[in-house]
Amino acid sequence: MLITAAALLLAGFALAQNRGFGRRGGRGGFWGGGGGGPITYTEGGVEVDERTVNTAREIAAHSTEPLNWTNSPGFDRDVFTFTRVIYSPARNGSNPRVSYTASGRGWVTDFPDSDLNLSYRVQQMTSLRTDADGRTLRLTNPDLASYPWIYMVEVGRLKLEDPEVPILRRYLLNGGVLMADDFWGQKQWDNFEYEIKRALPEEKYRFVELPMEHPIFHSVFQIRGPKNQLQTPNARQGIWSLNPSSPVYGITWEQNHDDYERPPATRDMHVRAILDDRQRILVIATHNCDNGDGWEREGEDDGFFHEFSEKRAFPLGINIISYLMTH
Repeated sequence: MLITAAALLLAGFALAQNRGFGRRGGRGGFWGGGGGGPITYTEGGVEVDERTVNTAREIAAHSTEPLNWTNSPGFDRDVFTFTRVIYSPARNGSNPRVSYTASGRGWVTDFPDSDLNLSYRVQQMTSLRTDADGRTLRLTNPDLASYPWIYMVEVGRLKLEDPEVPILRRYLLNGGVLMADDFWGQKQWDNFEYEIKRALPEEKYRFVELPMEHPIFHSVFQIRGPKNQLQTPNARQGIWSLNPSSPVYGITWEQNHDDYERPPATRDMHVRAILDDRQRILVIATHNCDNGDGWEREGEDDGFFHEFSEKRAFPLGINIISYLMTH
C-alpha cells in the first residue's frame, strides 16, 4: 500500500528559509561511461548490475563523497525514500520519434550521487526524515507500491516495456507520483509524453504547465520566476555559462540538442504536470532542465554550487518532494 501523505506530514519548513545549504567538497571530474543492461556503468565507471542493485548506497560515488545518517529506532521505515526507476532505453535507430541526443546511459545517469545528496538535503533542510540508502527498482518489482514517489532520468529515451504500462497506470491512479528530469528539446519531450500516454491515454490526463503561483514553488522555499532562472544545465555547461570569457557565457540551455538552432522560446524551461480530477499531481516533469547534475555535482565547483545547486536544483527538488508528500 502506498504511504499516505498524512504519514509524511511535515513541520517547521520555515526554518529552511533562513538556513544555507553549505557547500561540501568533492573529488570532482567528469567521467565517461555507458548504458545498456543488464550491466551498465555510472559516470565514474563503476559497474552496476541492473538485476541485483537495490540501493544507491551500495554503489560507489564518483563526485561528492556522500554523507550518511540514521533515523530514530522504530521509525526507520517511516521515511521518504528516493526511488529511482530502472528502465530500458530505446536503442539508436529503433524509433524515429526518439531523440538520440539523449544520453545512452539512461536510468543510471547521475547515479548514485544525486540520489544520496538530495536525500541528505531534504533531511537537513526540512523535518521530513529520509532513507539514507535510497532505492532502485523496475516498475515490475512488487515493492513498487511501498514507495509513493519515483524518479526517472533522461526520459528522452524512455521506452516502457508492455508489461510495465498497466503497472505504471495502476501505481499513478492509486496514489503514486512520478517525477521525470533531465531531458531537452521537443523530440525528447514528444517521446516522454508518448510513453506516459500509453499508461494514461484519457484526454483528461494531459500535461499542463504549472504557473509560478502554484504552491509547489512555495512549499518550503519561496521560488519566484521567471521560470527560466531555475534552469540547471549539466555541470560542464553550467561552469562555462558563468565564465565571461566563454563563448557560451550566460547560456544555461544544454547545447547539441534538437532544438538548439530553433527560436529561443523552444529552449525555455518547463515544469509540467498531469493532474487528476482532484488536482493531485500524478506526473511532474522538469523539461529543459538537469536538476540531477545540480544534486550530483554539488561539490565539484564553487560557482556551479552557488548558482545552480544552491539557488536552483536543491530548492526545486526539495519543494517538489515536500509538496507531493503532503498532497
